[in-house]
Amino acid sequence: MPAKIMCVDDSNTIRSLVKKTLVTAGFEFVEAENGQDALDNLSADIELFIVDVNMPVMGGYEFVENLKKQAEYKTKPVVFLTTESSADKKEKGKSLGINGWIVKPFEPASFLKVIDMLVG
Repeated sequence: MPAKIMCVDDSNTIRSLVKKTLVTAGFEFVEAENGQDALDNLSADIELFIVDVNMPVMGGYEFVENLKKQAEYKTKPVVFLTTESSADKKEKGKSLGINGWIVKPFEPASFLKVIDMLVG
């Protein structure tokens, strides 16, 4: 059974690119347009979260803080997919327990290597 991955990003374009990349590689895909939407639509079978940092309503950091408070998601891997790349932002993500940081725009082959490492 393919791994189910949730992409949390306010950009329709990014969600579409991530979906195309993941579905083509055989993964199951679900999406949310911000952190609150993602929290409202969680399911226990999601194995990995791909999350933007900057989003309206609820951004990536706040989403991860809320996600990790829930026992069933505490150990689920989270990768930030963002335009942000400063050391302090990466350090904040690391302190929240994220497992990877990918800067937009992403290269599909490199992106899939990270995903395979985390759910493979």
